[in-house]
Amino acid sequence: MTQHMVPEVTLDKILQPIEKASGLPNQAYVSEHFFAHERDQVLGKSWAGLWFASDLPKKGYVKPVEFMGLPLLILRNKHDEIKVFHNVCSHRGMILVHEEMTVQGALRCKYHSWSYSLDGELKGTPHLGGIGEQKADGFNHCEHGLKPVRSAVWMDVIFINLSGDAPAFADYIEPLTEKWQAFLGTGGLDSTRAAVNGKGLQIEVKSNWKLAVENYCESYHLPWIHPGLNTYSRLEDHYHIMYGDNFAGQGSYAYRLSDEVGTALPRFAEWPADKLAQAEYVAFYPNVLLGIQADHVFALIVEPKSSACSMEHLRLYYVGDEALDDRHAASRNATLESWRVVFAEDVDAVEGMQNGRHSPGYGGGVFSPVMDNPTHHFHQWVARKLKAG
Repeated sequence: MTQHMVPEVTLDKILQPIEKASGLPNQAYVSEHFFAHERDQVLGKSWAGLWFASDLPKKGYVKPVEFMGLPLLILRNKHDEIKVFHNVCSHRGMILVHEEMTVQGALRCKYHSWSYSLDGELKGTPHLGGIGEQKADGFNHCEHGLKPVRSAVWMDVIFINLSGDAPAFADYIEPLTEKWQAFLGTGGLDSTRAAVNGKGLQIEVKSNWKLAVENYCESYHLPWIHPGLNTYSRLEDHYHIMYGDNFAGQGSYAYRLSDEVGTALPRFAEWPADKLAQAEYVAFYPNVLLGIQADHVFALIVEPKSSACSMEHLRLYYVGDEALDDRHAASRNATLESWRVVFAEDVDAVEGMQNGRHSPGYGGGVFSPVMDNPTHHFHQWVARKLKAG
């Protein structure tokens, strides 16, 4: 058995009912070999969050990104479609795009000047067949375009499926959208608008990406890690969420809406009046954390940087064009600041768990059969991915 693999007997133990189950072992959090393995077998076999579509504001905009060591390219083509490709020239593997920019014509490799359309098609191959010859016998340009990555966009998040064989995105997301229709109505998230107060939050966390997801899933830590939040949205005000196989989290019956007279943020038109103080916080496996409230939603992408380092990218979205008016600026800023405090409070806890994963005295831990159901749900999801791989 190779170093990065989790023993079958350990996976079977994780897949036990919660009162008998253990959690993922230390190596799943501290091993770079395991980190590389799970890129292909866990995140790569799923719909992983990559970036935000609103960061590509116009046609022709391109943005290079990395995903767990893979150089990728996001672009908005001339048809206003978001596409993702491997960011390498098909000729000699040179990185194609080095910085985000707007492309007027074609993407051009600076090594030998091979060029590609914004749909990834190979267009220009100077001197391919000799000086002044763009073509060569037996060379088919159609076979050597940029290599696409299967992608989808939902709630402004660009999702990718590296393996190309995950279920259709519409099927993957359906359990969540069906449940949230009770809050959002038939219009869903169509009325949301990206925030105008900067680019949200970027938080570096010295921990494995999975610990950020596990922490988000549960409210058990609320009284001790979030004392301010706990004064009005208490532990007893929360409930567990497990939607289908790919979503888990927590809900609250005591969300505090912005209520400044005359400047309260607009709310979803079909949000039920008797649920205005209800909110849900759901982890979209593997690495996207979502929150919906009557007056805004948010998406947080946990970017895995290494086995012991992650970047959290948070964006807020408000309801309708009116929400972006200057008269709502104070409410928007207060909302962003409230989430800044909450997510900052989690950092010490998550980093403390990461440090604890180096201890031989810890072997995966156990779960409260009452309080830890969402976290156990996530561990089982990871274990099933590893077992299938």
